[in-house]
Amino acid sequence: MTDPQAPAPPPPAMAALAGLCPRCGTRGLFAGITAFAPRCRACGLDFAAFNVDDGPAAFLILIVGAVIVAAAVTVELVFSPPWWTHVLLWGPLTLGLVIGSLRIAKGLLIALEYRHQAREGRIKDGR
Repeated sequence: MTDPQAPAPPPPAMAALAGLCPRCGTRGLFAGITAFAPRCRACGLDFAAFNVDDGPAAFLILIVGAVIVAAAVTVELVFSPPWWTHVLLWGPLTLGLVIGSLRIAKGLLIALEYRHQAREGRIKDGR
């Protein structure tokens, strides 16, 4: 039975964008740039129990990499800037996009796992 005094969980997108606990909505999902806090300071939800490994990182690196390469080729063909312009532009942009979107993707994944009560797969009847 749910506690009538407990706050409603935030929507997964809001939890991801603001770094909110998926249970109580308190800020503090992250302890570092992309590292999760061990648990929620307000409700005690154990974030380590969720399986958010490197899946978001692999997807984001591929997606951001494709976007950056397409943009770099377009800039080269249209403007033909010196090589150092590419180094100064695309390196920091890639790093910022991957880290920024990784934080959002990891937050979204943990919020969706909480909302749908996702757990590791189990074989029915103990087999």
